[in-house]
Amino acid sequence: MKSLTAQAGQFLSDITYEKIPAEVLPTVRDAFTDTIGVIMAGIDQPISGILRKTLVEPAAKKESRACLSSHLVDGPEAALLGGAIAHCLDYGAQSLSGHPSGVLVPAILAEGEVLGSTGQEMTTAFVAGYEVWCEMWRRNKHYHKAGWHPTSIFGALASAAACSVLRRLPADKASMALAISASHSGGLFSNFGSMTKGYHSGMASRNGVVAARLAEAGMTGGPDALENEQGFLTAFSSNGTPDRDSASKLGEEWYLPKHKLQFKMHPTCFFEHRSFHATLKMLNGRRIDPNEIESVEVEMGRNQVTVLVHHNPQDRFQAQFSGEYAIAAAVILGKLGVAETADEVVRRPDMQAFFSKVKLKPVDEVDPRDPVFSPTESVTMTLRSGEVLNSGPISTIPGYAGEPLTTQELWGKFAECTGKTHSEEQAKELFELLQKVDSLDSAKKLPTCTSIFND
Repeated sequence: MKSLTAQAGQFLSDITYEKIPAEVLPTVRDAFTDTIGVIMAGIDQPISGILRKTLVEPAAKKESRACLSSHLVDGPEAALLGGAIAHCLDYGAQSLSGHPSGVLVPAILAEGEVLGSTGQEMTTAFVAGYEVWCEMWRRNKHYHKAGWHPTSIFGALASAAACSVLRRLPADKASMALAISASHSGGLFSNFGSMTKGYHSGMASRNGVVAARLAEAGMTGGPDALENEQGFLTAFSSNGTPDRDSASKLGEEWYLPKHKLQFKMHPTCFFEHRSFHATLKMLNGRRIDPNEIESVEVEMGRNQVTVLVHHNPQDRFQAQFSGEYAIAAAVILGKLGVAETADEVVRRPDMQAFFSKVKLKPVDEVDPRDPVFSPTESVTMTLRSGEVLNSGPISTIPGYAGEPLTTQELWGKFAECTGKTHSEEQAKELFELLQKVDSLDSAKKLPTCTSIFND
């Protein structure tokens, strides 16, 4: 039997647009649309300027548009910038314990512009990268426990897979691209709540681009780099016993139809969203003075509690990983958008005073659809008067795999995200093109926005 690394390389060499299940195409179109939208929403965030000035603009080669702007930059650096911005607001789609589209779309667009890739080729590359991500994820799903950020661990492999497909690498070189990218993998959970978490996504996106280029040029890696006893799976395992032996399911069993992307309606960790909605549902329009609230208890999965590490957030990045912040936003602000996670809102005295009232209660039951979640969550609020409110269990919200966003809901998010960079007419044109991305003649057909990066 071929090694897992070789089997994955063969899959990447064999995959074509015609082989992709038709049922996943709407999800891929939504992934491109959503990711471009959240990039535009984060375009003015500090990490954007830092990366542009230190890494992206000094690079000599000018071959890809930076975030669809009029600025041409080096392809790998375009992927770095797009991937980092896509994740800086924590507003991108979620699945497989991470954020695949925020890594894949920037890499695919960057290389697609260099290669003149068609929409069908970019779509095929996305699915290929997603499938490789899932094949590796299923072999050990508890990376947070070991201190790793799955987006940057799997992302480098997924990006390398996608770019191998775009570059039409033969199986042996696609395997080498995966081996090379495995040595590029990394990203610490301890950096959650800082700019570096977004940088993880950009690193993974860029590193996959680089790995595929190096493999095409003849660089070699270990032929069993993924499954070797001292390889990728073992190195990033929480318990040292991942599944290194079973045959690959790539190309035989498609993962994307079963493990669907979940699209966010709020710019925070997805682990905050159900409790936010549960609180809104419980209040049902009722406005309660925060000073009249004695305590709030939130029941959610133990893995979720482990990730929501900032109990007294002081800025946007910490609020993204604060269960307390989600409840405060529901009670005091009534909504949770980009404006509601601004630093000055996080630091408001009424918000700061409320955080200590909220307690996260971990439960051990896991959701078989995604084991980092509990099957349901619930919120219980006790008022100083003695009245007790309870949300009851909530299992799904708009954007979850079982309750996908409608086209109108996705457009609403996209329009909000592009409000700083595009006119409504420009945004609508871009949205409609992305919603049929697989019919594009070339990546270069996506319109340039001249109002981006004019500083």
